[in-house]
Amino acid sequence: MLLPASVILMAMDPHLLRTFTAVARLGSFSAAAQELGYTQSAVSQQVAALEADLGVALLGRRPVAPTEAGARLMEHAGLLLTRLAAARADVLRVARTPVVRLVVGTSGCAFGPRAGRALARLRGAMPRAEVAVRGLERAAAVPAVVAGEVDAALVDGAVAPTDPLRLPQAEGLTVAGAGEEPLAVLLPPRHPLAGRDGLRLADLTDALWLDAPGAAVPLADLRAALPGAYPVGVPYTGGDARVLHELVRAGHGLAVLPRSAAGPAAVPLAAPHLVHRVELVHGAVAGAAVTLLAGAFADAP
Repeated sequence: MLLPASVILMAMDPHLLRTFTAVARLGSFSAAAQELGYTQSAVSQQVAALEADLGVALLGRRPVAPTEAGARLMEHAGLLLTRLAAARADVLRVARTPVVRLVVGTSGCAFGPRAGRALARLRGAMPRAEVAVRGLERAAAVPAVVAGEVDAALVDGAVAPTDPLRLPQAEGLTVAGAGEEPLAVLLPPRHPLAGRDGLRLADLTDALWLDAPGAAVPLADLRAALPGAYPVGVPYTGGDARVLHELVRAGHGLAVLPRSAAGPAAVPLAAPHLVHRVELVHGAVAGAAVTLLAGAFADAP
């Protein structure tokens, strides 16, 4: 009875199997010896050892040709040797590729769809990377990079198109743009301005606002773009988007968010012309994982 391929693989020396296949393929012990770099005597001994191990004759000697059992073994040999080569390559790859750990800090609304795609690309390029995302307060993001608590941080804010964020604490660090998108105003469902094509911030400066820098564009950014009262209805110090949406829905105040986070009912901010900008901050000397992450952001749509 023919043994299953998996049993054959465990029961035989792969070096003997490789020698047998060379002899069977070339039809000659001497030709196989020349191809493998062995003596003809060594080739004969290896084939004999394999036959003794399996307890069957695998090759006829005159002429040199596989027996019925040898022909059946040849059907399995290619796959078995390929699997062994693949296993060897995989083991060596793992041994030579160190585990890379990357901690990315994120604050406010900085982690959006673009960030998700960039991390996916990084993990595809570095399958052994151990990636963690850590939520931070906006004011703590850059200091966390300086202190080495995170390898890189995503920070965000509302600025004029192509303008950089104001990050005085980032002196000596590397700061790169990681995406821009339009802003939208989150309104309660029955708000009189809901459903418009666009809103001017000048018409909303006296409206009630949420002070939620961890989940929306900070009021400080809006006041810098257009001075005004911006009276606060409810301060919210957390970063849970659901809490923010429910506070707005219940009429506790308005909020400005990046368009991708605001939802379909939000109204685009038409004036002043501001964008939600995200920047990636990391040390001046970046490791391989941070370099790949920065490149992924640069290439991400």
